[in-house]
Amino acid sequence: MLRPMDLWRSAIIRRPALGVLREPVLPEPVLPEEVVWLPPMPPRAFRADPFGLWRDGRLYVFAETFDYFERRGCIEVLVYDRDLTLIEPPRTVLRRPFHLSYPVVFEAEGEIWMLPEAFASGTLTLYRARHFPDAWEPVCDLPLDGPAIDATPVRHEGRWWLFYSPSQPKSARRSHLHLAWAPRLTGPWTLHPANPVRIDPASARPGGTVLRDEAGGLLLPVQDCRATYGHAIRALRIDRLDEAGFAATPGPALRPTGWMAPHTDGLHTLSAAGDVTLIDVKHMDASLSGTLGRLAGIAVARVGLRVRGA
Repeated sequence: MLRPMDLWRSAIIRRPALGVLREPVLPEPVLPEEVVWLPPMPPRAFRADPFGLWRDGRLYVFAETFDYFERRGCIEVLVYDRDLTLIEPPRTVLRRPFHLSYPVVFEAEGEIWMLPEAFASGTLTLYRARHFPDAWEPVCDLPLDGPAIDATPVRHEGRWWLFYSPSQPKSARRSHLHLAWAPRLTGPWTLHPANPVRIDPASARPGGTVLRDEAGGLLLPVQDCRATYGHAIRALRIDRLDEAGFAATPGPALRPTGWMAPHTDGLHTLSAAGDVTLIDVKHMDASLSGTLGRLAGIAVARVGLRVRGA
């Protein structure tokens, strides 16, 4: 069966993430200025998985950039001023011989860190900003139970916790949630004895930054992948998080709505950056040209792999 081409587009919403995550649908903007779309991409390319960090009155948005002909994502940064006007054009800040995505960026322990997904590399690597935002150096690999998918860290009750989905078996990437903890970002990391702590294609794979509600409770955005990959986002309320057990309650699905047309076929990242929220939404190009474009990209990538491996 021919699959359509997923084309994502990212946006900044001038509303706090906690409020957005609790809506049944993404709210209709009262003013057009409430939503700032990241710059459009060429045909058969997209920008997804946006994460943001404010520094010195500027919003630095990091995102995966993907082209179906290259089929190997890299990480870009876009810089906005306080009014969310783009003041520096997109530029690549992290590229590797393998696919990169989901660039979680955060400040901790006096440093700025990035933890991008790179399961094709066979591991999960923690990076530190040598010169923010352009230069990133690998600090260490996080030895877990295989390369992690969409690993999402949070500091909670004196230790680091890491939510992620396993890369194997392939069917678990959209339906299993694993946990690990460590005293420091660099480890040592301990796998939760109850892994997988959750099995549910509607509410397991992480999809954005961990939020804290008014009472200090944790909310993890997770993907609803039942209808399609990245169909919607849910808030997974963490009811128990300790070395011996885990319990959580999923909230209602948050889906794109009409004002985002044609990108109304999915939503799979919701991350917080101060008083704004970053999201991505997708359009599934099921046209003949879209399907052929996706297949052509796969063919080009396979040829490239054979050439590089010769």
